Amino acid sequence: MTPRGIDLPAAGPTRRERYEADQRRRSTIIAAASTVVVLAAAAILIPQIPGWPDVRAAFFDGPSLRASVPDMVRAFWFDIQIFVWSAPCILGVGLLIAVARGVGAPALYPVRLFATLYTDVVRGVPLILWIYLIGFGIPGLIRNRTWVNPTLWGTVTLVVVYSAYVAEVFRAGIESIHESQRAAARSLGLSNTQTMRHVILPQAVRRVIPPLMNDLVSLQKDVALVSILGPFEALRQAETFKGKYANFTSYVVAAVLWLLISIPLTRVTDLLLDRERRRMTGTAVR
Repeated sequence: MTPRGIDLPAAGPTRRERYEADQRRRSTIIAAASTVVVLAAAAILIPQIPGWPDVRAAFFDGPSLRASVPDMVRAFWFDIQIFVWSAPCILGVGLLIAVARGVGAPALYPVRLFATLYTDVVRGVPLILWIYLIGFGIPGLIRNRTWVNPTLWGTVTLVVVYSAYVAEVFRAGIESIHESQRAAARSLGLSNTQTMRHVILPQAVRRVIPPLMNDLVSLQKDVALVSILGPFEALRQAETFKGKYANFTSYVVAAVLWLLISIPLTRVTDLLLDRERRRMTGTAVR
C-alpha cells in the first residue's frame, strides 16, 4: 500500500508495447496506401477496356438507377420481413431436431430415426428444388384457395430446409460438451432432461453462435429464391425493371441492397468468432 497523499507516477508503456504499437501503425499506413493504389488503378484501367461503355450503359445507367431505387427498397423490405419471421422458426425447429437426434431411450428411437432421416433427406436436395416441391406441391395437394399463398409456402420451405442445417450446427455444439459435464450434473441429482436444459444446451448454444450467424447470412440471401413462387420481392422487382428499361441496373441495385445487410452480418460473425477463439484459448476479450 502507498502512503496516503503520495501519488506514484504511472508506469509508461514497455518497450514491447511501443514496438507493437509502431507495428500496428505501420501496418495500417501500408494497408491504406495499397488500397488507395489499387482503387486508383481500377478507376484508371477499367474505363480503358473496350467494352466498358456498353457495360456501363447496361449495368450503371443513371436514369434507370434513379427510377428503380424507391420501388427496389420497398420490395427489399418484403425480403427482410420474410427473413425476420423465418429466422426464429428455423432456430427453434433446428434445436428440437438436434435434441431429438441425441435421445437415447429405446422407446424414443422412432423420434431419433425421424430426425436423422429428416436431416439427411432435406440436406441432400437443393433448396431451389424444395421450393418447387413444397411451394407448388402442397397447395395442389390441399386444393383449397385459402391456402394458396406463395409467401406462406416460400417461408415454410426456408424453415424446412434451413432447420436441417441449423440442427447439425446445434448437434455439433451439443456433442462438443465433454461427457464429464453430464456425469457431474447426474451426480447432483439432475435428470437427463434437466441436464440437457440447464447444463448442456447453454454451453452448446454459446459455442455455436458464430456458425449460426453464418447460416443466417446465407438465409438472408436465399430469401430471394422465394420469388420463384411469385411474391413481388426485390429480385422479382429487379426483373420487372430489367424488362421495362432494357438494362440490368436494377440487378445492381438489388445486389447493393443485399450487401448492405450481409456485410454487417458477416462482420458481426467475425467478431463473434474472434471472441469465441479468445475465450477458448484463455485470452482476455477486449
